[in-house]
Amino acid sequence: MKPEVASGWKMEEQEMQLKVKKVTDKFTESMYFLANEPSLALYRLQEHVRRSLPELVQHKTDMQGVEEQCQGAIYTVEYACSAVKSMSNSGAYFKNIEGLLRRAISIKDQMSSLQSRRAKRAPLPFQCWMVYSVNNGRKAHSGSCEEKGSDGIRF
Repeated sequence: MKPEVASGWKMEEQEMQLKVKKVTDKFTESMYFLANEPSLALYRLQEHVRRSLPELVQHKTDMQGVEEQCQGAIYTVEYACSAVKSMSNSGAYFKNIEGLLRRAISIKDQMSSLQSRRAKRAPLPFQCWMVYSVNNGRKAHSGSCEEKGSDGIRF
């Protein structure tokens, strides 16, 4: 072999080794990156969950409390609405009560006027009894405490 050919061969071989080394280094770096990438992503995910989970749990419990308060308020409002609806339907009952009250007042007025007329005409039965008991069984006046009043009602 010629020395020129041998030295050319060596040069090509060294260049080839250098290129192979570069390729294998790049391949090794890529494989290392691919092998560690999922674990790095999972590690970052785990860190995120560990940091944010307590805050999320606190928000969840706060929201449950607010939901319970809202449910109570909704129940109260629905109950109030049903009470208002039943009150609006009670107008007929109030009109009936008003009529009964007017009738009771009218009857009371009639009774008052009847009693005032009776007081002018003849004494009431308890007045006759008091006069009778004070006089030891004798009538005080003749005709003032009769067995029948002037309106025909018996004492």
